[in-house]
Amino acid sequence: MLIEDDADIRGIVAGTLRKWQYEVVELADFGHVLGEFETHRPHLILLDINLPVFDGFYWCRQIRAVSNVPIIFLSSRNQNMDIVMAINMGGDDFVQKPFDLEILVAKVTALLRRNYTYQEESLQLRHRGLQLNLANSTADYDGRSSELSRNEFIILGVLMRKTGIIVSREDLMQALWHDEQFIDDNTLTVNVNRLRRKIADLGLDSFIATRKGMGYIVE
Repeated sequence: MLIEDDADIRGIVAGTLRKWQYEVVELADFGHVLGEFETHRPHLILLDINLPVFDGFYWCRQIRAVSNVPIIFLSSRNQNMDIVMAINMGGDDFVQKPFDLEILVAKVTALLRRNYTYQEESLQLRHRGLQLNLANSTADYDGRSSELSRNEFIILGVLMRKTGIIVSREDLMQALWHDEQFIDDNTLTVNVNRLRRKIADLGLDSFIATRKGMGYIVE
């Protein structure tokens, strides 16, 4: 969850994290941060100190009263007292603006790794007997395994995380190529067809269905 009132910074940070395959909730209502937190239950919070209505310190206290979710403070303040307050309020890290986006992503990744002990189940997605292994980009079914390309892995991951929901071609292309333009629409079709063949070769037919004019779905 990204709690930053500067729209430009918010857009850049959110866009960068999404390119690293993180799901980002961008807050625009800064008067009900705790309610938004309880609705979305994020795994990590990026929290600006200077916010309208109540500052980041206030919201950190509110969140800490109900959760130990990792919190990284973002701030243009550089006084030692601000850093001390951020940590004493329950913050896990402090990043001063302007910051290097690669460093921010590295801190997010490290903090998530430290704070969540992933069980085997969290490194896998399962549906109809098919298992997608997030750690090594392979798909398993009935004792057989297939290595997936980067694009095949991303497509299958998106569809399996949204089981029962139609995913548009546009959403899949965004997941694959982000903001790059002039990608041939046929390239997505080729990748989906290759993925279908690999799953069929494992012994599972019709795993990915087409909804004409809408997109693809795993049911």
